[in-house]
Amino acid sequence: MLKLNGNEIQANEVEVSDEQVIITKIKDLITSRQLESGDKLPSERALSEKFNVSRSQVRSAIQKLEFYGLLKRLPQSGTVVSNIGVTAMNGMMQDILKLQQPDFKSLVETRILFEKNSVKLAAERRTEEDLEHLNQALLAYNEKILTGESAVEEDMMFHLKLVEASGNSVIHSLMLIIVPEIIAFFMENKICDDVKAQKLVKEHTAIYEAIKNQDAIGAEKALDVHFGDIKKYCYG
Repeated sequence: MLKLNGNEIQANEVEVSDEQVIITKIKDLITSRQLESGDKLPSERALSEKFNVSRSQVRSAIQKLEFYGLLKRLPQSGTVVSNIGVTAMNGMMQDILKLQQPDFKSLVETRILFEKNSVKLAAERRTEEDLEHLNQALLAYNEKILTGESAVEEDMMFHLKLVEASGNSVIHSLMLIIVPEIIAFFMENKICDDVKAQKLVKEHTAIYEAIKNQDAIGAEKALDVHFGDIKKYCYG
């Protein structure tokens, strides 16, 4: 389980069918006008009890609907239904329910596209607070991997902090959508388990140092090196 700014990110605990069922039930609440534009969504706990599912499953479905703009998270107000209209909302939700789960190669390609841009922005924009968060994530990763334990979640947290340091909230939000899928696949297939721990630590450190030194070109090159093994897995 990851925690980012106090929010839990589950490593793909939700099966596709569960997520689809929850989205369908939220859609039904909207199309039956039990929920209307601007209405605040019930709490995760209330929805989990109403739908008889776990809170993590509800959270995943809500994140997906937020990603597509059908729900909005407002500061100090919670999550509300977007002002789109019932007909359009129903049609968009139907389309979302038809979407296929992305394959791992597509997830990795998307992640690389996001991070290559993010790492350059992070080198240019990082604050002292960003560096502190990155350093904490780096230390947590190093501690785990050097003791021989799985550090997949700590690895992803380092990269999320990297994207957060870019100052681009949209890219950060998109990464939060795909990271749980990637974590799950890494764990299930033991990706990079045979890569030497010292090599991974060195690569993470190189990325961190380039960002710290505000070296955008160096940061991008260090990231390319780090992605070498995962590219080999995807493309041979």
